[in-house]
Amino acid sequence: MPRGRGARLSPGEEVVAGRRAALEAVRAGLARAVLLDARARATPGLRSLEEAARRAGVELQRAPRSELDRLAEDHRGVVAVLAGGAPTLAERDLATLALADDALAVVLDGIEDPQNLGAAARVAEVAGAALLVTRRRRAAPVSAAAIRASAGALLHLPHLRAANVARAIERLQAVGFTVVGLAGEADRTVYDEPAPPGRLAIVVGAEGAGLSRLVRERCDLLVSLPMRGKVGSLNAATALAAALYAYALPRSG
Repeated sequence: MPRGRGARLSPGEEVVAGRRAALEAVRAGLARAVLLDARARATPGLRSLEEAARRAGVELQRAPRSELDRLAEDHRGVVAVLAGGAPTLAERDLATLALADDALAVVLDGIEDPQNLGAAARVAEVAGAALLVTRRRRAAPVSAAAIRASAGALLHLPHLRAANVARAIERLQAVGFTVVGLAGEADRTVYDEPAPPGRLAIVVGAEGAGLSRLVRERCDLLVSLPMRGKVGSLNAATALAAALYAYALPRSG
């Protein structure tokens, strides 16, 4: 493996840090180079990353830790330089996007914490969601921190960053999605009746603020999660996981 001579980033190139995020960047075909700490010991995880990079034809370099520090924070000895960004969509793409009859979408309304965005994206991708929708403004960007928190899921999941989430919901409805919002004040819980068949979108708001008024009004249905303890709320990613696994996924058997 060649020793790094200093990774130079071209305009528009980004990096992701950490072994898991780097591995998913390689698997997604988005990495052009992977830099490893020159003093890092060989571990099963690092060997898996090196093997995946070689199979994909991605350049591998050993670099001094100071070089990795320059490129990313909290990298834990691994940085991947991206040749392309995470898959993104425009609102108009929804009309022509190839989606299964039972496709699942996740809509995040006003999630501002990159860690929460990443964790929610990870849950959505693992649950088989075909699409993630978030706000373009007043919301967490797809940053290196968010990608790392997602364990690389944001590099695989088609992502629509909408100027107006309520309008994006209307576009989802126009292509056959039933849109269900999670709302603490909803009269019915996820246990009261099964999720609607066909294409389904689950909408989650920020902890505390919940769904915005316009988004709540655009939903076809509102459901809540039963809260039986003394704490009255869950963070967005945890609430999403509960809704997906207790409500959305069982409909497919």
